[in-house]
Amino acid sequence: MAVVVLDNGAGSAKAGFATDKEPRIVPNCVSKAKNVRTRIFVGDQVDDCKDLSGLYYLLPFQKGYLVNWDIERQVWDHIFGKDRLKVKFEDTSLIFTEPYFDFTSAQEALNEVFFEEYRFKSILRTNPAFLSQYKHCKEQEEKPLCCLVVDSGYSFTHIVPYCRGKKITQAIRRINIGGKVLTNHLKEIISYRQLMVMDETHVMNQLKEDACYVSTDFSKDMDIARKKGKENTVARDYVLPDYTHIKRGYMKSLEESNAKAKASEQIIRMTNERFAVPEILFHPSDVGIQEMGIAEAVVHTVNCTPEEVRPHLYSNILLTGGNCLLPGFSDRVYSDVRALTPDEYSIRINASKNPQIYSWEGGTLLGKDTGYNKMVVTRQQYDEYGHSICEEKFDV
Repeated sequence: MAVVVLDNGAGSAKAGFATDKEPRIVPNCVSKAKNVRTRIFVGDQVDDCKDLSGLYYLLPFQKGYLVNWDIERQVWDHIFGKDRLKVKFEDTSLIFTEPYFDFTSAQEALNEVFFEEYRFKSILRTNPAFLSQYKHCKEQEEKPLCCLVVDSGYSFTHIVPYCRGKKITQAIRRINIGGKVLTNHLKEIISYRQLMVMDETHVMNQLKEDACYVSTDFSKDMDIARKKGKENTVARDYVLPDYTHIKRGYMKSLEESNAKAKASEQIIRMTNERFAVPEILFHPSDVGIQEMGIAEAVVHTVNCTPEEVRPHLYSNILLTGGNCLLPGFSDRVYSDVRALTPDEYSIRINASKNPQIYSWEGGTLLGKDTGYNKMVVTRQQYDEYGHSICEEKFDV
């Protein structure tokens, strides 16, 4: 029996068979381009689009929860269909990740879609953090007792403590900051200071990925960013794509960055935006969001757990999610958490090679596990017991 793993994030869906080495990363949206009026691009079909300026997005997720089912169905049809995975539903099992604390109505709708419309043989609905900690614990020589997963994605950042493979539900914390907020803030800053880019979500997202980093010493970097000429090592020029010669924007090297554009280039001068934008993850109050930053939330979460598991959680913090790809992220989490915790606790941060697909990889391992068949709900069980069996079996 084939096992398909679908890590259905709000920004991108990671999909593939449990036997695949790597997933297909598909933007979880339907997009329309300015210059192609007749066609809509589903998921990664957007790669076929020649001009990505002014892309118009239709997103199935709003504020981290699945609300637009019609668009999501189009993306899933594309992923499962003949162009991508070619899934034979009758003899395929599905591992599917959904948001933490998902609404009951959404959970029931998922059951109906997968069992009654796609007709999968069996499904397992779970959270991304469960798959991440499962993979992490499997790969350690000595199986850790507890694991604290920091999952920083597109809509939210979640801090989820696990003990012996079970999540400690009352201690889970959510910060309403994710990659979407960072990209939107970057758009606003650049539109205000330099160039109107409010419609250029795609290009600005690439700019964020290419140029931004997390500062380990914010005030020191701010001082450097204020300097003039050669002393300012932060300021860089980012060349925007024109979609005739330059297909993707890129950052110039320090030597080439002189704030002067060549004949055909359009540049954005990036100075303190490079580290001030990711800083929102650690100090949301900087942009008027009255919440804890990641480090404070980690400490708060651990303090909500029983005292005897706290040292185990601190010594096993796992970073996953797309925002962890920002350079300097894990160092900053370490230094901030270290500053907020008592000396007797040792702190260890585990940053994976590719945090974006980490939970998908956990799903592929789980699909090969001998106990996997006990965890799923089969279509026969669903036909007999309905939603109640799913509620009983899935710890979401």
